[in-house]
Amino acid sequence: MSIKAETRHQNNVEEVDSSELNAWRRGFTPQAEIWNGRLAMLGLSVSLGILCVIRVSAASAPVA
Repeated sequence: MSIKAETRHQNNVEEVDSSELNAWRRGFTPQAEIWNGRLAMLGLSVSLGILCVIRVSAASAPVA
C-alpha cells in the first residue's frame, strides 16, 4: 500500500469528484460548508466594497 493511500485510509478521507463538491446540498454536508464559505466571502467583499465607496464619497463631499 502506498503512503498516500495509507494516510488516506488512516484519516478516513473519502475521495469526492469535483462536480460533487459543487452540488447544492442541504444539511451538514461538505458541499454545504463549501457554499457557506463562498457566500460568506462574497458578503464580506460586497460589504467592504460598499464601506469603501461610502467612506470615499463622504471624504470628498464639500463641508457645508
